[in-house]
Amino acid sequence: MTDWLTDGRTGLDPSTVETSTLLSRKHVVPSLGARKLRDLSAEDVDRWLATKAKALSTRTLQTIHSCLNRAVRRAMARDKVKRNVVELCLVPQGRAGRPSKALTFAQADAVLKGAAGTSMHAYIVVALLTRARTEELRALTWDHVFLKGRPDFDPPQPPHIAVLRSVRRSGDTKTRKSRRTLALPARCVEALRQRFEDPGRERLAADEKWEEHGLVFSSAVGRPLDAANVRRAFRQALKDIDGVDAEEWTPRELRHSFVSLLSDRGVPLEEISRLVGHSGTAVTEEVYRRQIRPVIQTGAVVMDGIFGADPQRPWTRGNR
Repeated sequence: MTDWLTDGRTGLDPSTVETSTLLSRKHVVPSLGARKLRDLSAEDVDRWLATKAKALSTRTLQTIHSCLNRAVRRAMARDKVKRNVVELCLVPQGRAGRPSKALTFAQADAVLKGAAGTSMHAYIVVALLTRARTEELRALTWDHVFLKGRPDFDPPQPPHIAVLRSVRRSGDTKTRKSRRTLALPARCVEALRQRFEDPGRERLAADEKWEEHGLVFSSAVGRPLDAANVRRAFRQALKDIDGVDAEEWTPRELRHSFVSLLSDRGVPLEEISRLVGHSGTAVTEEVYRRQIRPVIQTGAVVMDGIFGADPQRPWTRGNR
């Protein structure tokens, strides 16, 4: 494990290296590090995974299994062991994680108002009202923000942002359909215009430490934000808002809230799927199934509207 952690991850994204180091040193090395490699059996790995499954999520189990697998594979390529028993072991189901949730309209309205004046105000407004992913907003530059739109185009374009990049290692968005142009609601235009016109305080405070990267959302010294930066600032912005427990929410749930709010207003699933940049409705249903308003009653409700509600079914009234 030490050999792999030291020399076996050349070319990987720094965030991947950091995560694999943390998880390996916390979960792999203490449990299996003392075992001689030639004595490690599939049963040992199965028992280890089963024990870890009591406390870790399935995603984390997959990651630590992958770390051990890669380390043993590297050792096998160097004739330290004849076969890799880790590859023979299946990852069990881990603990269920906290399900994502969405802000109600009242909560979303309170967040938009309560975040005003904080460093995260423009970020929260744009994330909630445009459905952009946090990894996309962290990479957004002013070159891709068009607050006046492009009235000279045919047809004219309204104010918008061009989502063409992300903070992924390649710089690309999650999928090809994620490269999209998002029209900006008036509230977003106002928040971004204010951020563009009032950048001096951060630069002044940073003085010579300021780094210019052209980012719309950056750290106090102009550098790209990481996920921890955004999460911490997001919860700080929410801490004094009534009806919203800041510690219970994460920035990615602004995107879930966007889907939920649209679905509650009757926007079709196909349109929501297009707006969030998914390749099809199946992906949207899988990822946001808790945020999509059930439509199984739609046919019955519409037919009641056409032919009149059955007096024996009073619950259908008012559900249109």
